[in-house]
Amino acid sequence: MPFIDTHTHLYLPEFNEDRDEAIERAVTAGVSKMLMPNIDIHSVGRMLETENRYKSVCYSMIGLHPTSVKEDYLSQLEELENIFTRYKFIAIGEIGIDLYWDKTFLAEQIIAFRRQIAFALERNLPVVIHARDSFPEVFSVLEEFAGQGSKGVLHAFTGNNDDAKRGIALGFKLGIGGIVTFKNSGLDKVLENIKPEDIILETDSPYLAPVPHRGKRNESSFLCIINKKIADIYGMKEEELENITYATSSSLFNL
Repeated sequence: MPFIDTHTHLYLPEFNEDRDEAIERAVTAGVSKMLMPNIDIHSVGRMLETENRYKSVCYSMIGLHPTSVKEDYLSQLEELENIFTRYKFIAIGEIGIDLYWDKTFLAEQIIAFRRQIAFALERNLPVVIHARDSFPEVFSVLEEFAGQGSKGVLHAFTGNNDDAKRGIALGFKLGIGGIVTFKNSGLDKVLENIKPEDIILETDSPYLAPVPHRGKRNESSFLCIINKKIADIYGMKEEELENITYATSSSLFNL
């Protein structure tokens, strides 16, 4: 059974010189589907062009990334919601709260996050959540929607055991990528306490490349490295974990 890379920014300029080759390497490595989260109104066109070029391989989401929430966030949200009516998207993302880079627009980030979760719920779509230095704030918003059927993934999960259990209890999967291969990430200890059925695989390419490619451009073909590391943590065969995460991802994103 093939892999699904549930989070790749394949449409970004980092792939302009070899996007075809990167996709070919990924497919050769067993990656059959690549799911692309949006950033803002400026990225959505490039993303849709990429999906159109690589149909049945690339799938688009739509959302406003928290670091793109600025003074014009309401007009951006309105435009993205309008675009939603004209194309098919598999999820709302990536959305959330980021307090690592800038806390200036925290109030606006929370409003945008809340609005996009409600938008997803109305359309029975999963949400892809970016939570950087913001688990308390993210969970506070998610708990407002508890019991309403919200679902999705905590992308690039870096939380502790309590964060993992709290997210899973709210109906979310954990997106595990290259960080799990980093020596001091601590994710191995977290994964030991949760079921493999509660995780999905991602690269977040071109970012967060796994060891031994750390510091270089990431790409979907590296997903097999991430899968092997996690399989080792669980003490299971790589194919077994591959099958589990493929089924979970397919179900979550209705692929």
